[in-house]
Amino acid sequence: MAGNFWQSSHYQQWLLEVHDLKRERQADMKVLTEEEYNKIMIFFTNFIQALGEQLKLRQQVIATATIYFKRFYARNSLKCIDPLLMAPTCVFLASKVEEIGVITNSRLITTCQQVVKNKFAYAFQQEFPFRVQSVLECEFYLIESMDCCLILYHPYRPLLQYAKDIDHDDSLLQMAWRIVNDSLRTDVPLLYPPYLIALASLHMACVIQQKDAKQWFAELSVDMDKILEIARYILALYEQWKTYNEKSEIVELLAKMPKPKTSPSRPPSQGPSGQEGQTEVIQGSQGQQQQQQVG
Repeated sequence: MAGNFWQSSHYQQWLLEVHDLKRERQADMKVLTEEEYNKIMIFFTNFIQALGEQLKLRQQVIATATIYFKRFYARNSLKCIDPLLMAPTCVFLASKVEEIGVITNSRLITTCQQVVKNKFAYAFQQEFPFRVQSVLECEFYLIESMDCCLILYHPYRPLLQYAKDIDHDDSLLQMAWRIVNDSLRTDVPLLYPPYLIALASLHMACVIQQKDAKQWFAELSVDMDKILEIARYILALYEQWKTYNEKSEIVELLAKMPKPKTSPSRPPSQGPSGQEGQTEVIQGSQGQQQQQQVG
């Protein structure tokens, strides 16, 4: 594990550029508009949040799972693996990486079934269709897609330090903390270092609460343009929320979303024996999906 962010795989491999995201999403953008894609990602981020809360996980674990989810689809199309399978897989992996203890297989699946039935019945006509084996196989592809870069740095710790330095009251920290959580529903965690996300969230909280912190920010010697860029992403999310009725829109969006097919979901890759192998994603008539490694 890297001792600090600047030596980590998070900094060296997983701070992406906007054009990288656009290039990788081209296949999905042939079917969905950018707004529709964002709404689908918001929906599954909400699903991960609800699943994590039902499992009584700390927010940092939920944030790790969310970023794993975003990393996978930053490199893969939505039609590669069903996001409804990828979401709990990310939670399952994050619980192990964050060392809170492994969630038992039965508890994970049971909780997914409860969350789908009790909180997201408006989006899914049927019960949660996947079983433990699907999650375990999906975990393999998730780790592979992230190139085994599992250690993440989050804005929460620097936010606590900055809030203490700015001589805050609790309401300012709470506001900034909520903004950090909201940023998980944007591309911000893929594009910017955690300390800048923390500063942007604190800056927005200061503006909302009309706290004059111009001098404090001026003394930081950070790129304020970057902070304002992050703020614009989050403000765009808030603008979208004003008109986005998830319960009435998501069924149509999920129906339109590219689906896994029985054909190969990624180009052939060299197997350990030197023979070419390819990954297939197979989806049954009820939406139940499993992955198969074909030699």
